[in-house]
Amino acid sequence: MTRPLLFPGFDGLLTLSRREGVDIRPTLLRVLTDLYVQASAHSTDEARQFIELTSRLIDDVDDATRAAVRARLAVYPGTPVEVLRKLGMRPVDPDLPVPLAEEIAAASPAPASPCAADVPARMSNHLSMQPRDAAEIHELFFRASGSERVSILHSLADTPLKAAPRIPDKLTKRAIETLEMAAFAADVENFKLEVSESLILPTRLAAEIVDDTGGEPLAVAMRALAMPSPVYQRVLLFLKAEIGGSVHMVYRLSRLYDRVSERSALIMLAAWRGANTATMRAKFRPTLYDDERQRARNAGNTTRSTVQPGSSPPVRTGTNGS
Repeated sequence: MTRPLLFPGFDGLLTLSRREGVDIRPTLLRVLTDLYVQASAHSTDEARQFIELTSRLIDDVDDATRAAVRARLAVYPGTPVEVLRKLGMRPVDPDLPVPLAEEIAAASPAPASPCAADVPARMSNHLSMQPRDAAEIHELFFRASGSERVSILHSLADTPLKAAPRIPDKLTKRAIETLEMAAFAADVENFKLEVSESLILPTRLAAEIVDDTGGEPLAVAMRALAMPSPVYQRVLLFLKAEIGGSVHMVYRLSRLYDRVSERSALIMLAAWRGANTATMRAKFRPTLYDDERQRARNAGNTTRSTVQPGSSPPVRTGTNGS
């Protein structure tokens, strides 16, 4: 009898990682580490399971993933000794004194770089999207395929377009908690409402983002909220069965989420807001200054009848023809 995993769905992910052409081991190791350090204490079975899984993954991941995991576990007091040794770290002995670092000599102030003064000027030159341009980006993104959407998101990071302002941390913290609870309950409607309120988007557009079958708009929306990657993966697993039941989709969207930059997500958020402005302008078109003149000109071209009502005498008929 196998022991239950710390995270539901890892059995399928481990099976997928053994397939040729799909390397999910870096993501697995990061998720395992994030889940392990979230709890202050673990049972003996949980620690043994963590050691078994990480020991098989540490040697097979890239240096960047190994360094990130080492940084997370180095500050966690409950890291197993076997994992520390596997990562090339020594267990901390509380009886040994902490060595003091040597005093750092005061360095002379470095001369200001001539390019440093140009940074604010370059930042201020970012172009604000017009509503029509935002609507075109919005339509292009939703009509594109999965690979084309990835290319669009990566290209947005290098454009001079002005991104939407970052959402305050207090609002994102509350929104992330609400979204995670709604995902656990599979409450898609409340999830849409929270996306609409937190990102300042109309409910119609929030529903379009959440209901998209590809999942890329949802990844962009959660990246704009700065949702942690482990929380986003839990949202994928529990929010909708068509995504959570597909190991390939969970892996693909998780990898996309880790690769999309915050700037790309905020630029797309600005495009979504601008597209809504364009829709509202088209719906409520203001009256132009020459509308009355154009209307009068069109009315003047209408052909009028030469005989006005009441201008001709009535025709009478009698028995004698008079």
